[in-house]
Amino acid sequence: MALRRRGGQRSIDYWPGFVDALSTLLMAIMFLLTVFVLGQFILSREITGKDEVLDRLNSQINELTQLLALEKGSKQDVEDSLANIQAQLADAESEKSRLQQLLDQGAGSSATANKRIGELSGELDAQKQISEQALNQVELLNQQIAALRSQIAAVEQALQLSETRDKNSQAKIADLGRRLNVALAQRVQELNRYRSDFFGRLREILSDRENIRIVGDRFVFQSEVLFPSGGPDLNPAGQEEMGKLATALIELTKEIPAEIDWVLRVDGHTDNVPLTGSGRYRDNWELSSARATSVVKFLISKGVPANRLVAAGFGEFQPIAEGDTPEARSQNRRIELKLTEK
Repeated sequence: MALRRRGGQRSIDYWPGFVDALSTLLMAIMFLLTVFVLGQFILSREITGKDEVLDRLNSQINELTQLLALEKGSKQDVEDSLANIQAQLADAESEKSRLQQLLDQGAGSSATANKRIGELSGELDAQKQISEQALNQVELLNQQIAALRSQIAAVEQALQLSETRDKNSQAKIADLGRRLNVALAQRVQELNRYRSDFFGRLREILSDRENIRIVGDRFVFQSEVLFPSGGPDLNPAGQEEMGKLATALIELTKEIPAEIDWVLRVDGHTDNVPLTGSGRYRDNWELSSARATSVVKFLISKGVPANRLVAAGFGEFQPIAEGDTPEARSQNRRIELKLTEK
């Protein structure tokens, strides 16, 4: 008899004093949050990669499970066929025994009985061969199922390891956030303390000057105090005032810890009267930048470290007084000093 085998297809689918403190806090928060976001981005990329590995491992588990189910189905089919063959083999043995008994009793034709016994013997031999093939196939299927189970166990172990690493990464992110918050608070407190000391000293030195005032977290010098009209070079009065500033900065430099990366920003501003373009400077951008640079270079000549100074020119585009009156324009022509972080 022919052995029928049923198979299946396998598919593989391969995050004034009050103003001073607030601005400092905001800048420190922005800096440290940038570091925090960068750390989160790097760790998120690592976690994303692990998620892809987890998805791939889950997909492999599903595929192996499907293959295991198919193999189990094939094994059951072979076992059913084997049982059927064994039943037919038993029937043939029984028929052969019956015919042999009849032959021994002398009933019927001896030739016919012998012929029938020969046919049954042949069928029995064929059935035995088929039975042996079925048993071999069952053994092969058992081996394949064992191999699939081993693969599934290995994939599940890798999945558990990946999940453990993912939990460790999440713990690292939480710890990084806590440390950044602590560093943020410490940095804000330290910078606020030294900035308060610096501005306190400048208030003592410059408090009797009418054309020097405090606006938020900045010291503001009117340009008329420091420069001649339309020029970038410090006049004698301006050199005297900047000399006092240099002394205070040098003392402060000795006290601030090296890990606080501070700078004094010197901002140049002009009024909104355009330059003719025929003089030394073509426009207010160049004049404001030149005045800020002049102040920075003077401070460096007095011993202030160059890496702690920044010069910037804003032209007429950051006014502190609105309007075109002489008073408003005079207030807008200014040099501003701001102690901040890089």
